[in-house]
Amino acid sequence: MSTRLPLATLVVVLLLSACASRSPAPSPAPGSDGPATQTPADLDRVPDAVPRVETLRVGGPNKPYEVLGVRYEPMTADAPLRERGGASWYGRKFHGKPTSNGETYDMFAMTAAHKTMPLPSYARVRNPANGREIIVRVNDRGPFHPGRVIDLSYTAALKLGVLNGVTPVEVERITHAEIRAGLPAPAPPPAGAAPGFWLQLGAFRERDGALQLQRLLQREAPWLAPLVALLDDAPLTRVQAGPWAERREAEAMAARLTQALPVEALVIRRP
Repeated sequence: MSTRLPLATLVVVLLLSACASRSPAPSPAPGSDGPATQTPADLDRVPDAVPRVETLRVGGPNKPYEVLGVRYEPMTADAPLRERGGASWYGRKFHGKPTSNGETYDMFAMTAAHKTMPLPSYARVRNPANGREIIVRVNDRGPFHPGRVIDLSYTAALKLGVLNGVTPVEVERITHAEIRAGLPAPAPPPAGAAPGFWLQLGAFRERDGALQLQRLLQREAPWLAPLVALLDDAPLTRVQAGPWAERREAEAMAARLTQALPVEALVIRRP
């Protein structure tokens, strides 16, 4: 039961309503690619990809292929896949060109390339160094450098904090079964007592209520979802988002959230 009845009621209501291909090419070596000449503003606010069930084709972009003398056999079934390894990114060199499943590569979208995931797929990518987590749509092949497991779009790399070089990450494919069951909410960032300004979004006596709110925010405000954390403060579970270094940044996000949802967001400061 929530200490904020209108928000709990909102949660319940919303919960109840509820191609050509190309041969993969090696990823560019470091230094041979880069960001766009003009980079759009507020790329850090681009929403994560929203997973949906898409047909997995047999053949086409999912047929076996060979790059640099190595043969790859893409998955053709809706199966889980978990990996750890390096994440790189690709940008203007491929911007506007066809991806492996025949779409147009947009370096400012939340997409990625993987050697063997069935195309298209959705994946959760986590940077354990900073706790950031994103969801991308996998529509391309790569990277083909040893030790790398995923090639991110420029925006995905920016949001994950991996623009400065190859970075260790954790990758998990999101299966169709998980999507149909309701995509699990992102794992909260390692907030603990992280200092800064936070948004207090709700407090629940039952943890399930907090989880429902977290899922609601993921669906209705995906641009905020990666910053949402569940904090156990017995007897309550609090739903908060953050942190921001400046109060004005948190207040701007609170205003944006209240425009999207009838949710009260209280700005608090954690020392």
